[in-house]
Formats: sequence, C-alpha cells, structure tokens
Amino acid sequence: MTRHCGYAAIVGRPNVGKSTLLNHLLGQKLSITSRKPQTTRHNMLGIKTEGDYQIIFVDTPGIHPARDKAINRYMNRSAESAMRDVDVIVFVVDRDRWTRGDELVVRQLQNSHSPIIIVLNKVDRMDDKDSLLPQITRLSELLEDSECIPVSALRGINLDGLEDSIKAHLPAGDFYFSEQQLTDKSERFIAAEMIREKITRQLGAELPYQTMVEIEEFKQEGKICNISALILVEREGQKRIIIGDKGQRLKAIGAQARADIERMLECQVMLNLWVKVKSGWSDDERALRSLGYQDSL
Repeated sequence: MTRHCGYAAIVGRPNVGKSTLLNHLLGQKLSITSRKPQTTRHNMLGIKTEGDYQIIFVDTPGIHPARDKAINRYMNRSAESAMRDVDVIVFVVDRDRWTRGDELVVRQLQNSHSPIIIVLNKVDRMDDKDSLLPQITRLSELLEDSECIPVSALRGINLDGLEDSIKAHLPAGDFYFSEQQLTDKSERFIAAEMIREKITRQLGAELPYQTMVEIEEFKQEGKICNISALILVEREGQKRIIIGDKGQRLKAIGAQARADIERMLECQVMLNLWVKVKSGWSDDERALRSLGYQDSL
C-alpha cells in the first residue's frame, strides 16, 4: 500500500487548546498545558505514525497582538513560520467565542496557500449547540474552501473525524521519521518544559509568564537520571513567590515535575531546582538566543 506523510500546523490565538489537542491526537502528553495564555513558546513537532500514514503535527505558540517584548515577537514569528510550507493548517478556535486574537490569525491565514481545517474546540462546554451554526457560517465566509469540524480535545470528541480530514491532505511519500519517534525535541528539552508547566500551574495569575527553565545537568547513571535545573525570573519578588514559604512551593513544583519526568523517562529521577534572577531576559534578543529561543522552520 502507498504511504502518506506530511505536516499539519496547529495554529490559533493563545489558550484555545492547541497543545491539549496535540496531546490527545498523539495519545500521550508531549506539549505542556495550563489555563494561562502563552504557555507554549516554541514550535514542537508531534509525530503520529499509524498504518500507512505519518502525520507530523507542528504545535505552535498562540498568535497574539502584543509585540512589546522580544519573547512576544519570537512566539509570533514561530507560529507564523509554521504556516509556511505545510500540507494542511489546523486552525483552532474556542467554540463560539471570538476575539481580536482570532481575527489576527485569520488575517495570517488568508495569505496562506495551504488547505485549512477549522477546529471548533471545547464544544462539550456549550449550553446551546445551535450557536455553532452561525459561527461555522462566519468562519466559512472568512476562510473560503475551509472545512469546519467541531471537537472537544479534552473529552476526545470527534478527534477521529479530524484525523481523517488531516490524512486526506497528506501527499503520498515515504515517512520522514522512524515509526517509533514521537517528537523532534530532546528529553532534556521536554524535561525543562515539564518543570515550567508546574510553575505555571502552581502560580497561575500570581506570576507573570516571564519565567524560563534552563537544564544545567542531565545525566543518566544506571537506573537513575540526575537533573539540575535553573528557574530564571526577572525580579527578586518573583523569586520569592516561586520559592514560597520555607521553600514549600518550590518543593511542590519539583515533586510534580519529577513525577511527569519519571513517567517520560521510565526511571527514577533526582531533580534539583534553583531560582535565579536574570533581569530583562524576556526582552533581550541575545539573551533569548542563548536560552535556546531560535527561529525555526
């Protein structure tokens, strides 16, 4: 039988469920998630190989109007670059909720030459399902020739239908990655992201998103993996918040992150965390590059 392989970019404004959608399509956790917008900062490939099809999903940061800081500009560039040269674009919107951020994404998509599948996510939270039809009609007018598919990424509703629609756009050709490979990112990178996810979930609105995790040591010794990570913040007050009273909050972050990392690595993990103030890192292009924020795709 003929094999099919291609790229599907998952795009949308912040906090519409792009990373949750990717994780549930893959059947395991890869991208970090939280209720806080702009949790995803990098393009990440999620690779699903099933039968004669290999879908290479590109999970992107949320596109948003704010370009006041270097990290915001980086995230927008990352998302916009993912729309180029892919076989299909999966545009995720939050059911019948529409914002200026969604309009910004639509303007980007109107210049795209790739086929577009519009995913109306979180439909399980809708009290009035009849309100979907006007939204589908409006989106179809904004993005001609696109297909609209209602889903619930979290509940797994209609994801098989979405996957079938994506497969229909994949060209015939050999697989780009091995059938066992799940992502292009290293375990070291994913470990850093898992730590950052726990920080975001622990603190919520209490801490601005200007936190960064840098892995300083990642060493496998027998059945134990030793990981040392540095949590970077921009102000002393943020450092105190993350550490918490008598270090309790930092311990909780470490315990939750270690559990996730152990599931990923399937071994015991010794995780050591430190917090350091690095003023202005999120608005410093050179600092961002040194921390691994490189434009790709």
